[in-house]
Amino acid sequence: MTECFDCDNCKESLYGRKYIQMDNGPYCIPCYDAHFANTCDECKELIGHDCRELYYEDRHYHEHCFRCFRCDRSLADEPFTCQGEELLCNDCYCSEFSSKCIACEKTVMPGSRKLEYNGQTWHEHCFICSSCQQPIGSRSFIPDKKDYYCVPCYESKFAPRCTRCKKTLTKGGVTYRDEPWHKECFVCTGCKTPLAGQQFTSQDDNPYCIKCFGNLYAKKCSACTKPITGFGGGKYVSFEDRHWHHNCFNCARCSTSLVGKGFIPDNDEILCRDCSSDL
Repeated sequence: MTECFDCDNCKESLYGRKYIQMDNGPYCIPCYDAHFANTCDECKELIGHDCRELYYEDRHYHEHCFRCFRCDRSLADEPFTCQGEELLCNDCYCSEFSSKCIACEKTVMPGSRKLEYNGQTWHEHCFICSSCQQPIGSRSFIPDKKDYYCVPCYESKFAPRCTRCKKTLTKGGVTYRDEPWHKECFVCTGCKTPLAGQQFTSQDDNPYCIKCFGNLYAKKCSACTKPITGFGGGKYVSFEDRHWHHNCFNCARCSTSLVGKGFIPDNDEILCRDCSSDL
């Protein structure tokens, strides 16, 4: 007697027919598809036993239904991204959601090296100095309107130059006669002492410290022979071709101050009236 070999569901004989063996018994193809096949999330039809089935996050697809929502490209063997309920190939995802390089207008692919500044994005190799045209990379840069410069080019192009050494001033400095100077370049014409933050004066447009100016150009006090510079509130008295500091303008005999008083010249000396009357 021949042993029975029937479909476990419909009980029809499987002799001479294709079938699929399951743990609980054999099934004919129609019964297998009806009871065990998954439904395609895209077309809503059963994914038959002879179809390649793709699975992603509890969703099942026919191979031909697993496609990019935007460009309809097959995603069966391609990298993809899920955006909400949409499956997107990498190209469509980047085009839609990735930033674009402000220089070349191409998409900045995820994971690629880029630079972001002021709400704009560049490929690293597209962010170049407007002067030397070299990539700025991770170096410091200076924006100027719509242009960007590496520091050396910006200094060469825009930074003021020291009147003395002609090199650029990158910070600080001194302004003299509306011209820029490095602090270390702005020195006394006589002794070369730095004048930044110090009192100074000028002669023929040249800056001098108070000491050098006094020694070279200031009037000399007829009493103490020291320069009369007028700095620090110093006042002086002049008579004919002679000059005195206020505190040096005294009677030669009694040393009384003669500032604002009458006096009598006696050869190289000056005398108060009392001392003059005793002569």
